[in-house]
Amino acid sequence: MVKKMDKIWMDGELVAWDDANIHILSHSIHYGLAAFEGIRCYLCENGRSAIFRHVDHTKRLFDSARIYLMDIPFTEQEIIDAAKDTLKANGLKEAYIRPIVFIGDGNMGVHPGDNPIRVSIICWEWGAYLGDEALAKGIRVKTSSFTRHHPNIMMTKAKVSGNYVNSILAKREVTLAGYDEALMLDHLGYVAEGSGENIFYARDGVLTTPPLTSVLPGITRDTVIKLASDMGYGVKEDLFPRDALYTADEVFFTGTAAEITPIREIDDRIIGDGRPGPITTRLQDAFFDVVKGRNKKYLDWLDFLDD
Repeated sequence: MVKKMDKIWMDGELVAWDDANIHILSHSIHYGLAAFEGIRCYLCENGRSAIFRHVDHTKRLFDSARIYLMDIPFTEQEIIDAAKDTLKANGLKEAYIRPIVFIGDGNMGVHPGDNPIRVSIICWEWGAYLGDEALAKGIRVKTSSFTRHHPNIMMTKAKVSGNYVNSILAKREVTLAGYDEALMLDHLGYVAEGSGENIFYARDGVLTTPPLTSVLPGITRDTVIKLASDMGYGVKEDLFPRDALYTADEVFFTGTAAEITPIREIDDRIIGDGRPGPITTRLQDAFFDVVKGRNKKYLDWLDFLDD
């Protein structure tokens, strides 16, 4: 459950948490079109708080809105500043940040006409997405019967609310069967991603991840590719079937919420020796060194609140 905070940023001003309301006829409620981001702010080892890859997340928010013909009535810098203001207003040192662009009330029907484009930013305390034990020991995954979106159905490069109905179906299906997370295939039967995460597997020291055909261009995915390459690992983007994962040495999910989550089992097959492997563990350590400000090489990925 999301812990109640003091303030939410809405359409240019900070309002009380309980007053951040929208009309029931808001178009996005009825038809599912809203662009959003998931961003994390970390408390660094020097005692300062920093938003990880803030500019990249904000750019993706604007890209998502542009793809779906929503003209955000603020600049990227205004949204960046608003996120910082919201964190400060709530006294948060570490938090999950959710900017959302949605269509307000006015016209009904699938064409929103000239309904206003509205923007809100919410921040709250949120730990490990799948739990601390998941980060340490890995999770059990099941291939969903639901296929991931492909480019002739939805715009897969945009992070929009309607796309996640597909994710909800997959997640509910596998959790009802006793698993932690869903693996989703694309329309050709190749591995795409999780219900809300990108996926990597390691075999003989080489990392492979699906190409950006039917998957969201994850910012943590991009971070892992850069970190792994800098650490000397081979990284390739390629199509692969689910059975490539069954014989992998290691498999893990990446995402802003999931961070780097090891996968110890897929479709009742134990991956490797059933626990996080050395590459996954090394990447986890490297990732947290970066977001906590311990690795000076990547300081430009950190947007400090007091700058």
